[in-house]
Amino acid sequence: MAQKKLIDLNFISSDWIINNLFFFLFLGFLGTIYIANAHYAERNVREIQVLQKEIKDLRWQFMSIEADNMYRSKRSEINRRVQSSGLRSSSEKIKKIVVD
Repeated sequence: MAQKKLIDLNFISSDWIINNLFFFLFLGFLGTIYIANAHYAERNVREIQVLQKEIKDLRWQFMSIEADNMYRSKRSEINRRVQSSGLRSSSEKIKKIVVD
């Protein structure tokens, strides 16, 4: 008899469902918010990964440009590039001008 009472679902009636309708709607709303939040978090994670890859690529590009700039600013490289214009490096000692 006790098992029959556990299986008996007479307590779920239309009155009970109507009385708890707002609770069920609230649970549905919370479930929707939970799913939307999970999708939002996943989208943010994907966006962060894309931005991290872009930062890595830009860092490599910056280091490459910086190395090229360091090479081009060497004195010997500058002398080689301006020789075609007829300029040459001075062989005299640098003079310091002092103004009082």
